[in-house]
Amino acid sequence: MLRDDLRTLWNEPRPPGAPGRVWRDWVVLAAGLAGVAAEAVLRDDLVWPPVAVALGVWLVALTLWRRTHPLGTVVLAFAAVSAVGVATLIGDPPAPVGPYTGLIMLLLVYALPRWGSGREVVVGAAVIVAGVLFSSVTDGTPLVELLVGFAFLMLPGVVGASVRFRAVARERQFDRVRSREREQLARELHDTVAHHVSAMVIRAQAGRVVAGNDPSAAVEALEGVEEEGARTLEEMRAMVAALRDRGAGADLAPPAGVADLERLVRAPGGRLRVDLGLDGDLEALPPAVDAAVYRIVQESVTNAMRHAADATEVVVRVTGEPRRVRITVADDGARPGRARDGYGLAGLRERATLLGGELRAGPGPDRGWRVAAELPRGRTDSGGHPRPRR
Repeated sequence: MLRDDLRTLWNEPRPPGAPGRVWRDWVVLAAGLAGVAAEAVLRDDLVWPPVAVALGVWLVALTLWRRTHPLGTVVLAFAAVSAVGVATLIGDPPAPVGPYTGLIMLLLVYALPRWGSGREVVVGAAVIVAGVLFSSVTDGTPLVELLVGFAFLMLPGVVGASVRFRAVARERQFDRVRSREREQLARELHDTVAHHVSAMVIRAQAGRVVAGNDPSAAVEALEGVEEEGARTLEEMRAMVAALRDRGAGADLAPPAGVADLERLVRAPGGRLRVDLGLDGDLEALPPAVDAAVYRIVQESVTNAMRHAADATEVVVRVTGEPRRVRITVADDGARPGRARDGYGLAGLRERATLLGGELRAGPGPDRGWRVAAELPRGRTDSGGHPRPRR
């Protein structure tokens, strides 16, 4: 069991999405350099001020690479501190590393389990232990102080591992939400294809019956089969390439769509008034787009009901244009202090992307929270039916 856990840790890859240098890095750099300068000026117990300043600048500079090279920064930092320890052991002056500069080491220790791979974490932990033991030898630190200092040094590593675990768990939850959205799209696609294929079979059977007596009727039936096939391809082309997982079953009940929005916003129990506006051509939408419009409005209104502080109204606008459908949902509540973009909106963003559209969510220009989405509807023939793009 322990061997399996160690093997799993050893093979753990780096977490994805490690950011490059951000504004916080430059703040840390400036604060660290200011601390080094303050130590050099204010402390009178530094026997080797140039060495102390050089070491402090070195440690502060390493923070710029703590995410991209977590193991390298830890090794270089502890190697530098150990080298100074060797020098102090030979020359026997007081250690030139001050406590404020040493705080930079905590940031490097935090970054190791937060951004390093399993191999890097194991090797880096060994380097940290060796560095602490070597420093205790050179400084003659008592055992109790050594243990307390080691626990204090490893605390940022525990925090980094905890933050990493929470980030990975959240990303896995998002993956599950996206997977469920794909499964639901697959079921809706199943319903659409089944409907069109059934119509094609009926038309083909009718054409075979009348082919001997009325060739023109047979040709008309073949044209109908072609039209149904074109509609089916239009429904499939935006989704099939992106879908990877098959649903566990098929719910043959038709999904809700634009026609159900009135019933949705008039449902009792809502604490906010919902102003629904439907404009433009919203007829003959592809079923997947029709269902996506309903889901986006449903999730956005539900979020506003739950989270919009001091809100009195939610404004919903759905506009049908020749090539796309636009959806906006905005509340008049207070501007949120933090993002309300949870798992539900993540799933809807996945759905919009699979359909070739996009969804954006964030604070409104003046107040509240605003969700805006655009979904392509495809070209239409003279009868208002979707036609495949050539």
